[in-house]
Amino acid sequence: MPRRNDFAWTRRVILAGCCLAPQTAVAAPTLDGTRMGWAWTLPFLGILLSIAIIPLLRPKLWHRHYGKIVCGWALGTTMPLAAVFGAGSTLAALVHALLGEYLSFIVLLFALYVVAGGILVTGSLPGTPLANTALLAFGTAIASLVGTTGAAMILVRPLIRANTGRARNAHVIVFFIMLVANIGGALSPLGDPPLFVGYLHGVSFFWPVRHLWLQTMIVASLVLALFVAVDYWYYRRDPAPTAKPAPTSIRIRGWPNIALIGLIIAAILLSAQWDAGFALDVYGTPLALQNVLRDGALVLIAIASLRYTPHEHRAANGFTFEPIREVAVLFAGIFVAAIPVTAMLQAGHDGSFAVLLQAVTAGDGSPHEAAYFWLTGALSAFLDNAPTYLVFFELAGGDAEALMGPLAGTLAAISMGAVYMGALSYVGNAPNLMVRAIAEDRGVRMPSFLGYSLCAFCVLIPLFLLLTLLPVPPILKLT
Repeated sequence: MPRRNDFAWTRRVILAGCCLAPQTAVAAPTLDGTRMGWAWTLPFLGILLSIAIIPLLRPKLWHRHYGKIVCGWALGTTMPLAAVFGAGSTLAALVHALLGEYLSFIVLLFALYVVAGGILVTGSLPGTPLANTALLAFGTAIASLVGTTGAAMILVRPLIRANTGRARNAHVIVFFIMLVANIGGALSPLGDPPLFVGYLHGVSFFWPVRHLWLQTMIVASLVLALFVAVDYWYYRRDPAPTAKPAPTSIRIRGWPNIALIGLIIAAILLSAQWDAGFALDVYGTPLALQNVLRDGALVLIAIASLRYTPHEHRAANGFTFEPIREVAVLFAGIFVAAIPVTAMLQAGHDGSFAVLLQAVTAGDGSPHEAAYFWLTGALSAFLDNAPTYLVFFELAGGDAEALMGPLAGTLAAISMGAVYMGALSYVGNAPNLMVRAIAEDRGVRMPSFLGYSLCAFCVLIPLFLLLTLLPVPPILKLT
């Protein structure tokens, strides 16, 4: 198949690069971000724009060759870096990006995707505003436990079945994307990729729920209330269906996977609390023993789910590995293309991002939290929220202890912008496109890219303005 060829071709390129890299270096050199101009951001912007535009304009080309496209942008990053800064510095940065940041990130997504794919919800509810609201509220509540991807994959099919007999049902899926695939994941590193990126950079596991619960409750409640009004309006005006499916009792199968989700949470918490005092140094990147064991445990949990979940459960869910394969390839390229961007941000006021640093800094030198919120969110909406979170995390200093302490408002603004505004477009967060594809496959006439964004803007932007102006002491004040 074309995709397998893409992966094989990508692997050969990576292996060739490793063979050509110097093997005798003792100390890993670093990249000097002060010597980088804006041109170094082009591969990063290029790969993100490719993800946003090519699938819309040339979907067949993208699905057949996205591996080559991503690899091209990765090579467009590493080869100029090696030419200007040397192979040693480039290899050190590449190892840090892939082993120090990307590996744990994708292992968690893989584990949640596999385990959630083994949970089968059967039966059908009536497609009434009350039933729809209950499903959306439940999905929003569990998204921080099983991840936005997991919650969306578990509940989107029962939601579609419930609304099959309605003449107009696309708005139900649109609100589902906003709430379950995005806003609901704001309370834990399991919930949304940006928060797990923060966790990998030192933010404590429970920091999001302690600092973002009130804002998340406000936004989610208002969106749900608006959904009730919109859905009731459509429900009253829908013509009587010619063949309305009879509601059947809801059953949950694959209960062992619920326990496996508990093991995923336990593995992450244990790795955060336990310091083994030993780290393996791989070309300047320390791999702490507790983190290596955590990632290994997550892989074993995913294997256990595949081994002990009946095949018919996954078949009924339409489970395949293609979505997670694509996500893995895309994010590998993103993390590599972000290498010079990260180096430039680490240069601070001496780097090219000094102007951006000034934009998010108030006149007295303190962080401008509203600017962090809106800039992080604006980029997250169209350039994927996980790398955007990392960019602004580094821009704010990259010190997790400081960001969790005196700069807690800044970290909260970055977190909310990345998570909430990922709902503003289909490309803002990985589950958005998955949900759209499943809905269209089941006959739902989903809005176009621009149509969805227009709906999301009309619903969410007024709420985000309210959140910016609303005094919420003492957790966060974005004014």
